[in-house]
Amino acid sequence: MEDGKMRRKANLTGLLFSAPFILGLLVFTLYPTGASLVYSFSDFNLFKPLAWVGLDNYKWIFQEKEVSKSILNTLYMVLLATPVSLIAGLLTAQLLNLKVKGQSIFRTFFYIPSIVPVIASSLVWMWVLNPKSGLINSLLDLAGLRGPNWLLDAAWTKPSLILMTAWGSGGVMIIFLAALQDVPRSLYESADIDGAGSVRKFFSITLPSISPIILFQLVMSLIVYFQYFAQAFMLASLTNSGADQTMAGPEKSLLFYAILLYREAFVDFRMGHASAMAWVLFIITALVTWLVFRSSKRWVTYGGD
Repeated sequence: MEDGKMRRKANLTGLLFSAPFILGLLVFTLYPTGASLVYSFSDFNLFKPLAWVGLDNYKWIFQEKEVSKSILNTLYMVLLATPVSLIAGLLTAQLLNLKVKGQSIFRTFFYIPSIVPVIASSLVWMWVLNPKSGLINSLLDLAGLRGPNWLLDAAWTKPSLILMTAWGSGGVMIIFLAALQDVPRSLYESADIDGAGSVRKFFSITLPSISPIILFQLVMSLIVYFQYFAQAFMLASLTNSGADQTMAGPEKSLLFYAILLYREAFVDFRMGHASAMAWVLFIITALVTWLVFRSSKRWVTYGGD
């Protein structure tokens, strides 16, 4: 009898401690997820009762030209910004893993850009990429080269974002740095005895040893760039005129899928369209992630393999 009371008391105590998490999960995750699924099949704009429309919102996604444009812009970032961020982070980590004087200072300098707030970094890059007085074009002028109209030319807006991505790859770098420090030194020593050079050691020892971390970084980067929003939203807002509410940039070159989703939900208040777009994005991201995991069997090696 006493044991039963103690067990019930322990269970109640456990429920009380876990109640904040359970409540938060129900209110801020499960309910919004379920509601968005219902909204995706409905005409709902916050100002009138919900009306069931079936698959109309999903049909709209495949018929709307702006959606097609936003998908192409997003795929551009996924296919180009993902490898750029991974390569920049890995090469920077490789350099910062060298035993040099002032190593910790260099690591700090390279990591700082990744923790700069988006608004601050966007304002800085607005100046850096200014076609008339920006730092990059000024340096190109000194070299006798004519710089592009970075954020004002549709052909250069997305390369500008990729440049910002490489600059802010400190988060990727710090994880790669930790992985590099975990590679057994004995492998490099054996390679030195065999006469292997630096390039051979990098491709034959370093990359296979950190391949699980590369997989992790690849999956996380894909998820981030499928949802790419903050930097493009800030730059589009700063370069657009006050009357322009499209948040799309020159020739809609900054109209990414997440930005269009935001505009449908919180500018035009078409929650049905936005919810359907969110579910399509979730399915695409999940499918691509699954394909990456399937392919990882061919190129990822683990400690026991």
